[in-house]
Amino acid sequence: MRLAQWSLIILTGTWLLLAPALGVADDEPAAEKVTKSFAHIELKGSYPEGAGAPGLFGDIIETLTVGLKRLDKAAKDDDLSGVILHINGPDLGWAKLNEFRQAVKRVRDSGKTVIAWMESGTTRDYLLATACDQVVLPESGMLMLLGVRAEVTFYKNLFDMIGVQPQMMAIGEYKAAGEPYMRTEMSPAFREEMEALLDDHYRQIVGMIAEGRKLDEEKVKAIIDVGLCTAADAKELGLIDHVAYEDELKAMVRGDDEEAEVKFVMSYGKKKLDTDFSGLNGMITLMNMMMGIEDQPRKSKADKIAIINAVGPIMTGSSQSDMFGGEVMGSTTMIKAIRQARDDDTVKAIVLRIDSPGGSALASDLMWRELQLVDKPIIASMGDVAASGGYYIAMGADKILAEPGTLTGSIGVVGGKLALEKLYAKIGITTTVLQRGKNSGVMSLTTPFSESEQAAMKKLLLDIYEQFTTKAAEGRKMEVEKLRELAKGRVYTGAQAKELGLVDELGTLDDAIAAAKSAAGLGPKDRVERLMLPKSVSPFEQLLGPLNEETRVSSSWQAGMLSIWLKQLPTEWTGPLRDLSVMDLLSREKFLTVVPYRIDVR
Repeated sequence: MRLAQWSLIILTGTWLLLAPALGVADDEPAAEKVTKSFAHIELKGSYPEGAGAPGLFGDIIETLTVGLKRLDKAAKDDDLSGVILHINGPDLGWAKLNEFRQAVKRVRDSGKTVIAWMESGTTRDYLLATACDQVVLPESGMLMLLGVRAEVTFYKNLFDMIGVQPQMMAIGEYKAAGEPYMRTEMSPAFREEMEALLDDHYRQIVGMIAEGRKLDEEKVKAIIDVGLCTAADAKELGLIDHVAYEDELKAMVRGDDEEAEVKFVMSYGKKKLDTDFSGLNGMITLMNMMMGIEDQPRKSKADKIAIINAVGPIMTGSSQSDMFGGEVMGSTTMIKAIRQARDDDTVKAIVLRIDSPGGSALASDLMWRELQLVDKPIIASMGDVAASGGYYIAMGADKILAEPGTLTGSIGVVGGKLALEKLYAKIGITTTVLQRGKNSGVMSLTTPFSESEQAAMKKLLLDIYEQFTTKAAEGRKMEVEKLRELAKGRVYTGAQAKELGLVDELGTLDDAIAAAKSAAGLGPKDRVERLMLPKSVSPFEQLLGPLNEETRVSSSWQAGMLSIWLKQLPTEWTGPLRDLSVMDLLSREKFLTVVPYRIDVR
């Protein structure tokens, strides 16, 4: 600021120093420019549950926890005016979709504006966008609000052609896991179950759009019946607020205040990678990152909530990756994680985060038993799927929370095999059988069940079903007969399960953590650390298998190479192949508690 000019006047020989003349305005501070800072957060990828892989690959692939943490950071950042949420086709199931919608709500509740921008939008993209204050689409963009559709693939005709005899038995009239291999179309019970699921998901879609956009539900249904909207149509229908390109967002945020400075903080909250790999130290750093070798933090003595991530189909043995790059949950790995949380005195409670369609009945029961031995509060939090064996392990919790769109239930058992005798005959292979014992061929993949073997198998499945339903009734504090009426292998949404008493509450992972703190006697404001279990293995171990199991390295390497190739194929091609993965389960586990299908919102 420049010095003000002062006037000096002489009056009768007296010097008078007067207040600044003609320079008063110079002391006023200049008007400051208004700065609007917006966090730019792009959502893309699948956002896997659990702890990320160590090292470089873990930093590149953003987990659900990390993705939500970026939004929560924005909610608490006083320097931000809002968030630009770039929705770039994230692969979100119903539970993850709800988790992100609730995170957006927390940002808005903090007084910040959230603007959704997407090039085009599918149903799940748009459902996420409706949680925001404003939705923006470019002129060439479109919305594809196509409702819900179930396509179930049946393989019986294929098996008949090649001579494979599926030998599947299920306990529970709705337990349809074997139907794709035994039938050419849905049974009446299977159809009834699927119709009810689609009805509830459709209800949720209509409700979210109507609430988020302040539209009448009948109008939303009419829009869905049309299905495809250009950006201009979407604007006219009230589905979006602005038609604008990404480079026009700053001007849109600035509005009428031409003097305002708008700043976008790109990649907000994202971990910055050290990419200086020059010299010998840089090479060592790169190798350590690729191998997943990280500095081990000091063991903290702070109070903790252990979050045990139960992700993927359930098998006995160690956890591993399947040929599609997904997780397979091993009972040995999970039991080790449960014991670690149980024996750690700093862990005050456990949240069991489940995203699993089930699998091995034996492995599910072993994990359930280990949870029963824990004398700390356990809260189950259901993700996209927590059905069959996934529901089985949830029964070991003190309280169960599900997301509204979670697939759960499927309390039933399926077992059997694929007999290859006729296929062998077609390709010129003959088999001579020698046996001792009436039912010695019950596990043979060559011959179908004899009458005696079928009876023995059915009795065993009934016994497993008895255990499942009895334990479920005890866990839910429900009469066994009432529970069995709800069981029968039937699948429900989380909202339906809440009404039926199969889960206690609807809520997110954060809600489950809050419930765990409360059950442990901790207050809402008490600070706790999150202990993520089980720890992820390095990318090299995921590809090659456990490094101390030399016999598995070769086959795991081949599976890893196949996985990389399969990931390049369109989802529509790999879907039937992924569905056939139950055949791999059947080749190793004869008795399954597994849900027979997936639901993708597109």
